[in-house]
Amino acid sequence: MRPMLDSLPVLYRDLLPEFFQKGVPVETKATCDSCAMCPSSASGTVESVDGVSRLFRPDTKCCTYYPRLPNFLVGALLSDDRPELAEGRRRMEEKLASRVAVTPQWVKASARYNLLYRNSRQFFGRALSMRCPYYEEVQGGCTIWPYREAVCSTFFCKYVAGADGRKFWMTLKTYLTLTEIQLSRYALLQLLPDYILTGKDKPELGMDSPTMEELEDKPMAAKDYATLWGSWAGREADFYRATYQLVRGLTPERVQELLGLDGLIELTLLDKSRRDAVAPTLPKVLKLNPEATVKWLTDGNVALGSYSEYDAVALPGIAYALLVEFTGQEPVDVVRERLRTEKQADLHEDILLELYRHRILTAA
Repeated sequence: MRPMLDSLPVLYRDLLPEFFQKGVPVETKATCDSCAMCPSSASGTVESVDGVSRLFRPDTKCCTYYPRLPNFLVGALLSDDRPELAEGRRRMEEKLASRVAVTPQWVKASARYNLLYRNSRQFFGRALSMRCPYYEEVQGGCTIWPYREAVCSTFFCKYVAGADGRKFWMTLKTYLTLTEIQLSRYALLQLLPDYILTGKDKPELGMDSPTMEELEDKPMAAKDYATLWGSWAGREADFYRATYQLVRGLTPERVQELLGLDGLIELTLLDKSRRDAVAPTLPKVLKLNPEATVKWLTDGNVALGSYSEYDAVALPGIAYALLVEFTGQEPVDVVRERLRTEKQADLHEDILLELYRHRILTAA
């Protein structure tokens, strides 16, 4: 277990409430240095339970995603002069100079990239053309890691707590996304109020029908760009640094005010999902999930998959004959006692809990 804040961008350590000091599972099954989904690291593990390979390319890993960075995180990166972030700053400055998908609220993917992302299949972790522009090819890491956004902070290919872990991290992603939206809007209201007052911060229309210029990753017309940025046009880096200074000066109490009722609701949901991930309770009645995928291996073991296409559980083949006894008609204690009496076999509660977390067994 480690504090939730340890998994988030450093800026949030002084902005989020005390709740984020609570412990969360350490995701030891999903590692960046030795990617569990790459062929070199996946040997001896179950690659697939349905015949479809999902292993990642070593030169992309799971970084086939273009982050949407809020203005204050861009400013934090540009304000950080540490040598180890020099490459990240260079890439960000190059992105700003392109003026493609560079707005006062976000530095994000182009319309062309988003169109491909939404309409492609089985590309995640496997398409070099979709690799993140901040990915460092030689070491295989992120050049802007301390200032990553919500998706990059909360995605894992495998979860120690199984389905409960995935739900927790996805709930945290929702909370962080709300935080990014509201804090970026707060900074805009101080520095470029017309952007907010004219509704430019609203979700964009026409995302599925980009213009010819957008399909070719060209910047918007100079006149439109100048209108978008107002007096900050040509000083975009200064603007982002200014948003960072505004946001870093907020207190946790003020941040909660800015998140409002939506923030309170998301925090309540996050608290519940954290408890489920940290201290799960085994249901009194279990049944074998009829939707679980079953793959018999050459060594006689069986691989079972359910909650995630990237995470399977391997068990001795004989164990599967025990799992089918969980039909959802009897309490777990009754089934276990019958297995001990009739088959001289048992599934320990820890094993049942792990199978439940993976939703191989589900609550009846």
